[in-house]
Amino acid sequence: MRAPASYCYVLIKMKNTSNERLILRNISGEFRSGELTCVLGPSGAGKSTLLNILAGYTTKGVNGRITVNGTARDMRVFKKLTSYIMQDDLLQPRLSVSESMRIAADLKLGKELGRAEKELIVEEILQTLGLWEHRNTRSECLSGGQSKRLSIALELVNNPPIIFLDEPTTGLDVVSIRQLVVLLRLLSRQGRTIICTIHQPSASLFSLFDRVYIVSRGMCCYQGAAPLLIPFLAEIGHICPSTHNPADFVIETLATDPEASAQMSELCQNGKLCRKLDRMTLRGGRKPVLHSDESIQRIFVEHVAKEQLQKMEFPTTFLTQFIILTKRMFMQSRRNSVTLWIQLAHHVVSAVLLGSIFFLVGNDGSAPVVNFKFCISVVVFFMYTYIMIPVLLFPMEVRILRREYFNRWYGLKAYYAALTFSSLPVMLLFGILFLGITYLMSGQILEWDRFILFVIYGILTGICSEGLGLVVGSAFDATNGSIIGPATAAPLLVLCCYGMGFGPYIETRMKALMSLSYLRYGLAGLSIALYQKRPLMECSQDFCLYSDPQLLLRDVGMATDTYYMQILGLLVFILIHRVIAYFVLRYRLTPEFSNKFMSYISKFLKYR
Repeated sequence: MRAPASYCYVLIKMKNTSNERLILRNISGEFRSGELTCVLGPSGAGKSTLLNILAGYTTKGVNGRITVNGTARDMRVFKKLTSYIMQDDLLQPRLSVSESMRIAADLKLGKELGRAEKELIVEEILQTLGLWEHRNTRSECLSGGQSKRLSIALELVNNPPIIFLDEPTTGLDVVSIRQLVVLLRLLSRQGRTIICTIHQPSASLFSLFDRVYIVSRGMCCYQGAAPLLIPFLAEIGHICPSTHNPADFVIETLATDPEASAQMSELCQNGKLCRKLDRMTLRGGRKPVLHSDESIQRIFVEHVAKEQLQKMEFPTTFLTQFIILTKRMFMQSRRNSVTLWIQLAHHVVSAVLLGSIFFLVGNDGSAPVVNFKFCISVVVFFMYTYIMIPVLLFPMEVRILRREYFNRWYGLKAYYAALTFSSLPVMLLFGILFLGITYLMSGQILEWDRFILFVIYGILTGICSEGLGLVVGSAFDATNGSIIGPATAAPLLVLCCYGMGFGPYIETRMKALMSLSYLRYGLAGLSIALYQKRPLMECSQDFCLYSDPQLLLRDVGMATDTYYMQILGLLVFILIHRVIAYFVLRYRLTPEFSNKFMSYISKFLKYR
């Protein structure tokens, strides 16, 4: 059980950082526990901005005072007491409803509650939200209304007293919308403060809200009970016809009459005055909790008090988060059979094609240059394959990550460690299969130590490429990333192959540039694995210039390279790429990322 929370804010002001335009103009307001509040307003009025500020999603550039139960908001504590349900239903698609709920319970409730107690909490939430019959259905198979209810259910696991919802009715039919609002009203009656933005509620839907908060031109134009909106409008000369929906009428009035916003804002003192009904909603005698079992309530209270006492940032430790997230990623990867089969086919078909092109050239003393091109082809395969996978897939995962991370399910370090670890088994399995097929078909020397080194360099190049792909996938969406990714890899490939035929004469400055390409270390590693300290090869012609493999390594500038330096170089770049990707992802999760990033791009293009 958590105490009900009343939420108040005074003189909130925010400016657009790009053009210094005021988005919110000293607005005030109050939201009380046990009430369902709807935030209305025309497009561009500042509804989403206000909700982001109230939820703590946007903090920079905001001036004003925000209190919870009369105390100044402490963000470390506040984020543990609230949940923000965003507009899109961001769910793990290949997990069932019950699996998603259990994982949420394990992450958000910690180890203080036993398995039986967590199962009881999950069952009651699903029963309350009408999802118990669909508990074994995967999220990707749920309807729009069911997906929205599951999004709410996941955030109810830790029983937050304040819930924010951004456009929860988007994409739902009339019946599903009403069911959802009735559900939110029921949850508010259990002691929660629920605040949501709604675009255009119907008349019947409008009457279900306990309180309405109307925003226009960055000002509060009305705050109070829904039935009192029509008399309020009449005071400034706007009579709502009996055949009109009050919500539609007020939005049309604010959109068409420039003076209406100022008049309404002045009348309610920009949110400082609230129009209340004489007969308030009866809340006495209702338990402000979701769980009905008293023993579960008592244990939940003890758990929450202990968590706040210890001031833990998350309910679970780093190791627990890592284990749970790794299991979830493995489970989803295993169930994504289509992607696994596509990757398997890609590796096998590419290996067979590459092996056919360079068939039995490995031991031919007249074709070392051709075999060197085989090494380049292997590097190119691992580069593009493992760069493009995160570039195309990770941006969608970032959207889910943003919701879970903001609602304090887990820490970013634990998620990133699980992400790094979970991709290794598939890469190792398919990578070794690809390298084994190409190694045999190209007729390379059959020595275990050379093959093992060949595999190590290939896999390390793939891991390094995946790290670079994560950098791009963390910073850009899939559309832009599919352009930025290959554009970033192309110069690295040029530097990788530079010096063919004049290796001993490569300029010092070019050597410095070449050292910045991780592909150079991968190519050098593959080449010296095949040719270094190798005896003279058989020559099928009268004269073979490179029957001595050392001459080839000399002419491509790799004669002095060693096994260990190439491995060390790849490991260094793996670390660099992963660290950069982590900080880019961390910045991506901040609300300021998109605004600043797009602002910088627009300014750059403007002055070109």
